[in-house]
Amino acid sequence: MKTKILLFLLFSNLFGASDSHYGMYHGEGLSIFYVIPFIGMLLSIAVLPLVAHHFWEKNYGKIAVFWALAFYIPFLIIEQQFAFASYEFFKVMLTEYFPFIILLFSLYTISGGILLRGSLAGSPKVNTAILAIGTSFASLMGTTGAAMLLIRPLLRANKSRKNKVHTVVFFIFLVANIGGSLTPLGDPPLFLGFLKGVDFFWTTTNMFFPMLTISVILLIVYYVLDTRLYKKENVEEQNSDKEKLSLKGKINLIFLAGVIFAVLLSGTDSLKWTLFDIEAGAYKVEVLKGNFLRDLLLIAMAMLSLIFTQNQYRKENGFTWHPIAEVAKLFIGIFITIIPALVILNNNQGLFAEMSYSLYFWLTGGLSSFLDNAPTYLVFFEASGIPKAMASFEKNAFQQAVVNNPILNAKLLAISIGAVFMGANTYIGNAPNFMVKSIAEENGVKMPSFFGYMIWSILILVPCFIIINLIFI
Repeated sequence: MKTKILLFLLFSNLFGASDSHYGMYHGEGLSIFYVIPFIGMLLSIAVLPLVAHHFWEKNYGKIAVFWALAFYIPFLIIEQQFAFASYEFFKVMLTEYFPFIILLFSLYTISGGILLRGSLAGSPKVNTAILAIGTSFASLMGTTGAAMLLIRPLLRANKSRKNKVHTVVFFIFLVANIGGSLTPLGDPPLFLGFLKGVDFFWTTTNMFFPMLTISVILLIVYYVLDTRLYKKENVEEQNSDKEKLSLKGKINLIFLAGVIFAVLLSGTDSLKWTLFDIEAGAYKVEVLKGNFLRDLLLIAMAMLSLIFTQNQYRKENGFTWHPIAEVAKLFIGIFITIIPALVILNNNQGLFAEMSYSLYFWLTGGLSSFLDNAPTYLVFFEASGIPKAMASFEKNAFQQAVVNNPILNAKLLAISIGAVFMGANTYIGNAPNFMVKSIAEENGVKMPSFFGYMIWSILILVPCFIIINLIFI
């Protein structure tokens, strides 16, 4: 019977659940040592792919389970803490993990069915245009979707170029990271914020000018650099075997619009009411109508994409299920082991009360560079005091607690910009970074090492972040 209840609770969130707290489990006095599995999980992601690549590729799922169990085993000894851990497990899985994976699965599946065919010449103007288009698309398709759509056409366009490493590096900067700043669909941290109550269009209105500023700077720097290298190469354009540009799998644009509609729908006030409750012992989960419709529609859009898209388009895109499977396995470990870190921060928010906006920006960004930016965003979102402030309002909580509060609004902006922008500092800052690197290397581009890439980011991105800090933070 308990097994059936557990499965019912887990699968019920395929249709959405609210972030309702129930019971008396708040984790007061939780030891800092409970954060060790979370640190171990993130260090595994950061280090093992570099030092033991083949071992990591075969065992990353087992490693995620190991760290999750390392978190839970101590709670088996202490009954009261086990009750707390069990409650937090249900809450995190039902209100954060499943919606997060469903959105990524939907965007990844749909974008994988859109194929850009045709021959392009890798001139500075063409390359800059592709980077600008990809940056614009990333907020609608997600950074993963936009990167997977455009990296191969960009590499084909530059096949005859001698210098192309810089093009891939700037592609990671812009398309795989900064371009996802304007909607919760763009980058995982922002979607987690949306699930926590941040308004859908808050990111658009507040992050537009920071995103536009840094994007323009980077595009200008890239164009100047690529022009100099292009002239040195004396590239001769080959006109033979040219194929006109064409977009295949256009029906997926309809499904992409459906994803946007579903996410917007779930945020409307008229649908923020309980559809039904699920109770099992001390646990209570309220299933909201808006979340039910959102996740159902997201799954439906992905299924329709698989049905109505020709398999040939996905084959030409190099589409496989491995990237989304890897994200699903790794993030279940992250979302579970991060529980004590969030609880400890939530119970010690006074430590962050006097922290400056700039410090929020650099700390969030710095950790996002070496850890994954999604859990880093969650940690500082909790530390900012925003969730507690929103909990004191019954209606229009985000508007009342954050938008009308200049201090909290500024903190959220600093955290959001830091997580999204600085995920570009290393290969491990954001999931698409390593994917783009791998595809480039498969196509003969000798990409920089982990630290070699960091030299690029330190020389180019860090000065840009200083400018963003001075103007917007």
